[in-house]
Amino acid sequence: MESRELNRYFSLNQLAGKGGTVILGGTEDRNIPLCELKQAFELEDDLYNRSVTGVSVEQAVEVYDACVAPLSPDTVLLHIGEADLPLFEKNAAAFDDAYRRLIAHIRSFNKKCRVVVIALRNPAKAPLVAEMNKHLKYLAESERCDFGDISGRVVWNPVETKEVFSFVNTIGLTGALRNNRPIYDLIKILFCCEPALAS
Repeated sequence: MESRELNRYFSLNQLAGKGGTVILGGTEDRNIPLCELKQAFELEDDLYNRSVTGVSVEQAVEVYDACVAPLSPDTVLLHIGEADLPLFEKNAAAFDDAYRRLIAHIRSFNKKCRVVVIALRNPAKAPLVAEMNKHLKYLAESERCDFGDISGRVVWNPVETKEVFSFVNTIGLTGALRNNRPIYDLIKILFCCEPALAS
């Protein structure tokens, strides 16, 4: 975890509004092209990316306090676990306990905050990652969080989706869709589109 990333997010938070949705992820999430995706899909949600290089589930508490809590998010998308694979392999129970503490910590700031646990990508079907994803799903269920399964890394074509969205726009339904976009659609847009995966 790099302190310059935390310092950058601290500075950005001075400009940001409160509420919205925050991505709290690791290395591969730092370069999600939020601005371009917001424009392409006409997302009106306030979206912030506070992902940090190599962040572990234990370190995520510090990152949350420094970079996420000041935003008072309505929703937190947790994509944590990649850096914890060695710990998980040795002691899955310790990983599970740390993840539960992280969720409880987030809720101690805002009991109404929607916490979404997101699976690790696993296109190669690595057994260790598959097992961690089972634990993440169980943790989401036991802690009453939503679960976003992107483990198959199904690459979704944003051009086709934009065409469908454009059609929906022409028949006048976009207002309802923009303001009530299901969280699973948002996860698909942020974590599964080709530009995001290319980073």
